[in-house]
Amino acid sequence: MQKFGLIIVGDEILSGKRTDKHLGKIIELLNARGLSLSYADYVGDNPERITATLARAFASGDVVFSTGGIGATPDDHTRQCAARALGVELALHPEAAALIRERIEDTAREQNQPFEPERPDNVQRLQMGVFPLGATIIPNPYNKIPGFSCRTANGAAVHFVPGFPVMAWPMVEWVLEQQYRHLFHAAPQTEHSVLVYGAIEAALTPLMQQIEQQHPQVRVFSLPSVDHPVHGRHIELGVKGPTTAVPAAWEALRAMLHQFGANCGPELVRHL
Repeated sequence: MQKFGLIIVGDEILSGKRTDKHLGKIIELLNARGLSLSYADYVGDNPERITATLARAFASGDVVFSTGGIGATPDDHTRQCAARALGVELALHPEAAALIRERIEDTAREQNQPFEPERPDNVQRLQMGVFPLGATIIPNPYNKIPGFSCRTANGAAVHFVPGFPVMAWPMVEWVLEQQYRHLFHAAPQTEHSVLVYGAIEAALTPLMQQIEQQHPQVRVFSLPSVDHPVHGRHIELGVKGPTTAVPAAWEALRAMLHQFGANCGPELVRHL
């Protein structure tokens, strides 16, 4: 299965000045299409760390979304780090330049001012269209300032969008719909679990290991809770994996729990 990752860039997230909203939304956008997020990385505005994080993404063969740091102020490093991680030069993307000039003209018209593309601040805005060589653009329906995508020979693709949710989320959706529709619901996944009361994980571990050995397509998971407002102390124990493989693993798990003498509560089923 194609793996999807997420990189969230910005000191403001790590310092607590801003609360990250991207992780939950990207999970939602992927799950709605039968896809799932495999991992997420948070990184501050440190060029060395951003470069190293992007280098791992490009080497992974995965599809990765990167949010934040693609502006043109001194604390925006993502575009430069992407080029460094790829070992290529930066260059003004002609399509991006045209879109940025359109935005400048639109703004001048809205403010009843003359269109002055050579004014120093407008020339500086073109820096937002300076991407690694070979990049393709991601349209921005909010203000036309595009994001960009970079691909590598191993099949990896990193899609760079702004940190602003109002821009980033429609751009991520555009990428998914335009480039990965063939993956939607291609490998349905299911989770089937049950609440187990009064047990400890150490006692259940051999049972979990046996299920994974007998059903290698699925993974067993346990989520302990110590102060749930309804169910109190319990463990949510279950199996997850391809929809076709989960029923047999689930029946085996349920039979083992019965032999174990487990005190079981409600069952939960989740389809992806």
